[in-house]
This record gives sequence, C-alpha cells and structure tokens, in this order.
Amino acid sequence: MTFDFAREIRANAPMTARPFNFSAGPAILPAPVFERTAAAIGTVGSAGDTSLEAKLSILEISHRSKTYDAIHEEAISLCHEVLGVPKGHRVLLLQGGASLQFAMVPMNLRRADKAAAYIDTGAWSTKAIKESRGLGATEVVASSAKSGHDHIPALPDRSSYADASYLHITSNNTIYGTEWDEIPDTGDTPLVVDMSSNIGARPMALDRVALGYAGAQKNLGPSGVTLVFIREDLLEQEAVGHVPTILRYTTHAAKNSLFNTPNTFGIMVLRNVLDWVRGEGGPAVVGDRNGRKSQMLYEVLDGSTLYSAHAKPGSRSTMNVTWTLTGDDPDGQTKRFLAEAAAAGLSGLKGHRDVGGCRASIYNAFPEAGVTALCEFMREFERTA
Repeated sequence: MTFDFAREIRANAPMTARPFNFSAGPAILPAPVFERTAAAIGTVGSAGDTSLEAKLSILEISHRSKTYDAIHEEAISLCHEVLGVPKGHRVLLLQGGASLQFAMVPMNLRRADKAAAYIDTGAWSTKAIKESRGLGATEVVASSAKSGHDHIPALPDRSSYADASYLHITSNNTIYGTEWDEIPDTGDTPLVVDMSSNIGARPMALDRVALGYAGAQKNLGPSGVTLVFIREDLLEQEAVGHVPTILRYTTHAAKNSLFNTPNTFGIMVLRNVLDWVRGEGGPAVVGDRNGRKSQMLYEVLDGSTLYSAHAKPGSRSTMNVTWTLTGDDPDGQTKRFLAEAAAAGLSGLKGHRDVGGCRASIYNAFPEAGVTALCEFMREFERTA
C-alpha cells in the first residue's frame, strides 16, 4: 500500500484550519506547494518518468539522476521565465544563505585598487558591510542609520561610487520595514542586490542588476537554498587574491550548481513555488495583490492613535510592515496585543528586537484574507484598549 502524503496533509492539517503565519522567515508557502511537495516526499516522479528513481522520494534520489536533473533544470528555467532573470545572467542554486553571499561577493567581485561601495539601510546591509570591510577597502556612500533606518536614502551622485568595484544595496529590509521602490540605475558600476525578502514580489528591472542573491526562505521556498544570478561578463573577471574553490562563482557556474551535492529538496520546492507564481499570473499579478495587502495595513496604521508605523511614506515595504504601540505602557500594550493576536490565530507578529513592537510579514504566498483578519483585529484592539 502506497502512503499518500498529500492526502494525509489534507486530512490532518487542512490549510483552512491553520493560523495565519506572519513570520519573517522561514515564511509561509502556498497551499498547492505543500501538497505537491508532500506528494514528492512519497514518490518524486512525474507522469511519463518511468525510471527507477522516479519511484523514490525526493529525499533519497541522487542529484546526478535524470529525474532530479529535470527538476533542477526546470527550477533554473523558471528563474528566467517567472522572475525575469536576464538570459545574459547565469543562475546558481547555492547554499549558505544570504550571509555567505556577504563574503562571496567581495571575494569574487572586488577589483584591485578599487573599493567596494555600499548603501546602508539596516541590519542586513550592515552585516554585508562588516564582512566586506574584513576583506578589503569598503566605502558606505549613503546610510539611513541616523534616523533609525526608517527610510531609504536617496541614491547618491554617481561620482561617489563611479570608481568602485561594485555598489551593493539591500532591496527590502525585513527588520525595519523599508523597501526600494525600484531597482536603481548605477550606470557602468556593477550593481549587487540582496533581494532575499522581496524577490518576485513585483516586476523588477533585473537587467540593471549585475549580481543578485536571495535566500529562498521568504518568497522562494524553504531555508537552505540561495538563488544567485550573475552577469556572464563578471564570471570572466579574475578574482583578486586566493578564493577557496567552493567560494568561487566560476566553480558553481562551470558545474551548473552541481559542484557539490545541492539541496535537492529545497530546489524542488523552489521550482514548485515559481511554478505557482506563474500559475497566479506572474509577478505583475502577485505584485498587485501585495500592494493591496500592504495598503490595507498602512491605512490602519496611519489612521490610528495607538499604532505608529516605523517606516516613512515613500520607503515603506510591501513585504514587512512594522509598527510600535504608543501610550503610557507601550511594552505592556504590545505584550497584550501579541497574546490576543495569537489567541485569534494570528501568528508571528512579534517585531524584531532592534525595532520592537510588531511586524507583519506578508510575502507573496500570504493571503489577502489574513491581512483583512489582522486589520479587523487591530481596529478592535484599539477600540477596546
């Protein structure tokens, strides 16, 4: 008798009975992705695949098998088709999270006698800057630190980074709730973008990005997979100094991300998520929905005397909405808010310790119904506070 994992998920944990998951990551996944993935844990093969590997679980087949190879290639193809990664960029499916990219980027892209340039918009860009400084000359050409990272600073004049090896930005800031409204044009200076928390959230000008990277666990899949896409001409540049083999982009590009055993399960889920985004209508349709979701929350915040949004208008994230509570006892109010929200089935709303308060992470897979429920709860909580 074959065990039906998808059937068991439906029977024992129906999606309609689940709490609304506002976690910043690992984050919510679409219900159809759960079912498709659960089936592959039992039997990975698709219709028409008659190989022996197709009768096994995704958790146990070889990354060298034809069955897995089809999954791997489809995942890469969907990165181009769905996310809009230009054909002139190589797609790499790596491990180590975005944090490893903080080191790999300067190791591979810094040029001799040219500093790396960064724009500091919060915790993750700050970590990237620290890693870069440990490896060579690094300049911060703009920062929002003095105002508590409550906005995206204006892109500085190109003269401030024209001679840099590259300019690095973080497109969305999960902790502070700020987001670049568009990918900036940096001219001849290669632009590097940490897109971990808003990749695929709307159509983006990825042709402006020389190297982009994203941990999968927010909009692309589970933790353990990192998408990197890099322009072909950057792969041809020789790194300055010794770079360990496994930390070279050229190593992974030459082996199509199969230099070492990849996260086969995570890459399959990434494939499933991108296929779901395509079925939803792509980033344009998903982006419209994301805009509606975030607008609902910001309208509650801006119309309130109890809640105060952290991010300034014009820099507000559509992925991570952050706010604090005001009054004589904001900490007490926040604790009561979070406790009552959890009791109402609203999970993961506690803000990051650097900001405090609350945070609603409403990535691509998060349903509008969940945002509506949160808004209703917030209004009622304020009415009775």
